[in-house]
Amino acid sequence: MARIQCAHSCLPMSRSRVLLLTLIALIAFAANSILCRLAFERSDIDAASFTSIRLLSGALALWLIVALRRSALGVAGSWPSATALFAYAAAFSFAYVSLPTGVGALLLFGAVQATMIIAGLRAGERLNGRQGAGLALAVGGLGYLLLPGLSAPPLGGSLLMLAAGIAWGVYSLRGRGTADPLGATAGNFLRAVPLALCVSGAALPWMQVDAIGAGYAVLSGSLASGAGYAVWYAALRGLDATHAATVQLAVPVIAAAGGTLLLDEPVTLRLMLASMAILGGIALVVLSRGQAGSVRRNQGLR
Repeated sequence: MARIQCAHSCLPMSRSRVLLLTLIALIAFAANSILCRLAFERSDIDAASFTSIRLLSGALALWLIVALRRSALGVAGSWPSATALFAYAAAFSFAYVSLPTGVGALLLFGAVQATMIIAGLRAGERLNGRQGAGLALAVGGLGYLLLPGLSAPPLGGSLLMLAAGIAWGVYSLRGRGTADPLGATAGNFLRAVPLALCVSGAALPWMQVDAIGAGYAVLSGSLASGAGYAVWYAALRGLDATHAATVQLAVPVIAAAGGTLLLDEPVTLRLMLASMAILGGIALVVLSRGQAGSVRRNQGLR
């Protein structure tokens, strides 16, 4: 997710409120993976229709939230960001046609973080020894997860989810420093809807929509996405960048637990080892970056 600072005056929140909002947001983000898998397991909806309904529902929910906020800032966003958002949502849906919940969430999270780390390196950031080891560990875990074998996830779905993660990473990078992140997100969802409808139109001969599948897509768009982002942006007012990035390590774990409980998906040894490597490696990079930033602040560097 984009690490976005609150640009307008924000009243300080209690620690318990920050923790509650953060927990709700993380569950919402994990619910996107769970709801998508539930839709494809328990209904006949196609991936293109799921994407369109999810984005439309998210756009309506976010528009309503922005309208109720009654602030001077309104719906913003841009077409490049909306295109990245659409690419993420479409690849996400098509990937989950074949991927288990936990594997998909892990691949998505790993690709998002890798995209943002690589962007930092291109911008001139340098990794210290601990960060380099963490990045190598995460890449090794990803390679191990995708290594051919009986328990390997489907390659096509895996590549689509990696593409979804890259698209979301680009979207997050474009959102850094946005004065009104919620308004921008609402505008980007609105712009992404016609793009999704074009894909649905192209896939019209294969379209399958039923009430159950549409219901899961609406929940994914309105609650897990729309309301989830609103809660996350509220929680960010009480989180620094390092903590915001670190707590997101829980999302793939929550998604995997939901897949096991609701879809009877097995937690394989490969998934467990790969999760430890990927999430542990990313934690090393993020936490080391936060410590380095703290040292620079203490030294008065900008």
